[in-house]
Amino acid sequence: MAGKPFNMKTLFFMSKTFLRKIENHLNIPGRLSSAHTPHLKFQKYSYLAHRSEELQNQTLLFHVEGALLKSSSLFSYFMLVAFEAGWLLRALILLLLYPLVSFLCLVCGEAGLKIMVFVCFVGIKRDRFVIGRSVLPKFFLEDVGYECFDVVMRCGKKVGVTNLPEVMVDCFLRDYMGVEAVVGRELKVFCGYYLGLMEEKKSAKVVLKEIFEEEKEGAHVIGIGCFNVSFDHQLFSPCKEIYLVSEADKKNWQVLPREKYPKPLIFHDGRLAFRPTPVATLVILMWVPFGLLVAILRVLATMLLPLHICIPVLSCIGMRGSAPSPNSLPTPIIYGEKSKGILYVCNHKTLLDPVYASAAIRKPVTAVTYSLSKLSELVSPIKTIRLARKREEDSKMIEKRLSQGNLVICPEGTTCREPYLLRFSPLFAETTDDIVPIAIDFHASMFYGTTASGLKCLDPLFIVLNPTTNCDVKILEKLPKEFTCGVGGKSKFEVANYVQAKIAEALGFECTNLTRKDKYLMLAGNEGKA
Repeated sequence: MAGKPFNMKTLFFMSKTFLRKIENHLNIPGRLSSAHTPHLKFQKYSYLAHRSEELQNQTLLFHVEGALLKSSSLFSYFMLVAFEAGWLLRALILLLLYPLVSFLCLVCGEAGLKIMVFVCFVGIKRDRFVIGRSVLPKFFLEDVGYECFDVVMRCGKKVGVTNLPEVMVDCFLRDYMGVEAVVGRELKVFCGYYLGLMEEKKSAKVVLKEIFEEEKEGAHVIGIGCFNVSFDHQLFSPCKEIYLVSEADKKNWQVLPREKYPKPLIFHDGRLAFRPTPVATLVILMWVPFGLLVAILRVLATMLLPLHICIPVLSCIGMRGSAPSPNSLPTPIIYGEKSKGILYVCNHKTLLDPVYASAAIRKPVTAVTYSLSKLSELVSPIKTIRLARKREEDSKMIEKRLSQGNLVICPEGTTCREPYLLRFSPLFAETTDDIVPIAIDFHASMFYGTTASGLKCLDPLFIVLNPTTNCDVKILEKLPKEFTCGVGGKSKFEVANYVQAKIAEALGFECTNLTRKDKYLMLAGNEGKA
C-alpha cells in the first residue's frame, strides 16, 4: 500500500490538530465576508501596527476575543463562571457538554455559545453576580496579546465589541482597557435572576450609535477583528477600514507583562488558582474525591500532633514550607524576674501564616486575628485571640498577652494574593518595642484558600484540598530601638510603615496604602466588617 503507514503517532497528530481547530472555533458564530460589507476596506493587522503613531485622535472598534486575547477559546472563562457561581455541579455539567458545544460551534455557529451561557447563568441572582468584577479580569489580563494591546491603548476613543455576555467583560474593559463603551450581549432577567438567555444585539447597536453621534462629522473610525471570528457587519459599518488578525499573528504575540498592565492588579477573588481549560477542569474533578481524603489526613495531623511533629508530617503529604536556621532566632526579653514575649509582625497571605511563623521560630505563639471563622479556630494547631476592632481595648489585650508569651499578628487585616502589601495598621507599634518582622510568601497549586465574596468557613477546606502548597518564611532582624515608639520616639505610623517596607523589601513586593475596606468594596461590594 502506497504512502506512509498509519501509526499511533499519526493518529495523535491528527487528533491534536482536530482538537486545536475545535478550540479555535469555540466562539465562532460564523465567518467574516467582504460580500456583506462591500464598502469596507479590509487589511491585514500588520499594516495597522506600523501606523500606531497616527491613532491618537482616532476612534477604534476592536473585537475582544477575536483580536485582543491570544486564546480563541472561551471555554475557560465560562468554566470560571460555572465553578465560582455553582461550584462543582455546574462545572461538571459544562465539562460533560464540552464535546457537544464544540461540535455545535463548528456546525451551527452561535448554538454552542448559547448552551455555555445557559449552563453558567441560569438561576444566578443578578445582584450577587460579582465574578465579572472580582474574578475574570485577572484571567483576561493574563490572556491579552501585548502587540494588539499596544495598538488599542494608543487610540483616542475605544469601543470593545464581544460575543460574550456584557456582565463578563464590562469591568475588565472599562477598568483596565479604558474603553468608552462595551458592545456585548445582554442577559434576560426574571424576578432578579438570570434566565441563561441572551438578548438580541439591538441594544448593542443603539449604544454604538450614541457613541458616534458624539463624534465630529467625518470622523475616521477603524476596526480590528479576526479572520476566524465573525462580528456584526452592521455594527462595524461606521468603520472606514477594518484590520484583521490571523491565528498566526496571535501565536507570535507575547503575553502582556504584568508591569505593562494599565493599572496594577492588586485584588482578585475566586477559588481557582489557574486557568480552567478542559483538561485542567477534568484534573480538578478527578482530584477532588481523592483530595478530600488527603484533606482529612492534614486536618487530623494539625489537630492531634504537636506542632514540631505536625509540620514535617504536613510536608510529607504536600504542604511544604521553608524556615530559617535556629541560630537566627531572637530570644525573649527579660525584665527583672519576668520575661516578656516578642511581637512577631508578618504580612498576610493565608490562614496558615501564624502556623508557619510559629513553626519557623520553634516556639509556641498565640495568633492575633481580626476575623476568623469558628471552623478555622477549631482546627487551628495554635492558640488564637480575636481583636474587637476597638483601639484602646485591643491595645490593652495585646499588652496583656505579651506578658504571657509570644504573639504573632498580621496588621494588614486581610489577605492579599498578589505581590503587594496593604497598609499596616499601626496598633501593634504602640504596644511594645520588641518587634520582629516576618516575611511570608505562599503558593497554592490548585485552589485559593481565601475569599472576599464567598463562604469564609470553607477557607480551611480549600487550603488543605490543594495537591501541593509551598510557604517560604523569612525571619528578619529585630526592629532597632531607634525605630520604635518607646525608646526611639517614632510615631506609630512611622513604625508601621518601616516594618511594611522591610517586609516588602525581603519579598520583592510593593507597598500600597490600600486597606481591608478597599479590598472588600471592590470584590464584594461591602466594607468587610463581618
